[in-house]
Amino acid sequence: MIRRQPVYFLLLPDTLLLDLAGPADAFLFANRYQQDIRFELIFISPTDSINCSIGLQLSSLLPLPDVLEDNAILVLPGLSGDKVQHTKGEARTAIQWLRQHVHARHKLICICSGALLAAYAGLLNGRKATTHHSHYQDLASIDSSIRVEENRIFVEDGPVSTSAGVTAGIDLALHTISELAGPLAASAVARNLVVYMRRSGSDPQLSPWLKYRNHLHPAVHKVQDAITKDPSHAWTLQELASVACTSTRHVTRLFKLHTAISVQTYLTSLRLSLAGKFLSDTDWSIERIAEASGFGSARQFRRVWHQHFASPPSAFQQR
Repeated sequence: MIRRQPVYFLLLPDTLLLDLAGPADAFLFANRYQQDIRFELIFISPTDSINCSIGLQLSSLLPLPDVLEDNAILVLPGLSGDKVQHTKGEARTAIQWLRQHVHARHKLICICSGALLAAYAGLLNGRKATTHHSHYQDLASIDSSIRVEENRIFVEDGPVSTSAGVTAGIDLALHTISELAGPLAASAVARNLVVYMRRSGSDPQLSPWLKYRNHLHPAVHKVQDAITKDPSHAWTLQELASVACTSTRHVTRLFKLHTAISVQTYLTSLRLSLAGKFLSDTDWSIERIAEASGFGSARQFRRVWHQHFASPPSAFQQR
């Protein structure tokens, strides 16, 4: 059964069009590549039409709803200009609405100076957050309890996510799609938009399910898609060559050329990630986890694990 996922975009006069269009297109593209979740875009505003940052009029906007569904995503795009005039007009109305209607059961996404609106509404109180580099001081001055993270593409803190300026909103949308619809869907959207799937250096290491996908070679993507769908399978180069419709020698060369790692290293990274999820989410034995993750035995699993992590699997499981 397809699950409906409402995504509200709160639009005000001078909304940065790229902050709106980039994430909106990413969510819509995600509907093409998977059937489990349907992203439904809803554009709301205190007024039925606005002029965005480039002077284009956006009309037929829906009024601010009296109720937000518990699972709703709310996106606050940034506004053009040096300051957010929070005490006047539509911005003031929007901030009052945010205070009354946005709660922990909603997922809030702030892009660029959209974080300032959230801060004025008290929604970033005590949280880590980021914004466009020209607004770091503004964000800190609104609420001293906000832990402003500089030089970050995006920051997550509970149900609230904030991103740096303009195109970083696409990065955050891709990350959200990956969490809700899966990494394959997010990777497909990124390829369609011809963008990187990235995080800043101070974020946690990019998931191996998304890493090494910043290329455009269709045969290599087919191989990666096949492995990602079933990493526990005992893949052979011959099978993967058949997926890519080429020879084993050529698929090996192509994979290394476009991902900078070998097929086996890529497969191992996915299996370790899968094992880590089993360690943290189940009470399975090491033997069962090794088998479910695609390792030949618990001994092989432990050997590979120790090559990548300082602590043994049992320590990870206890944590």
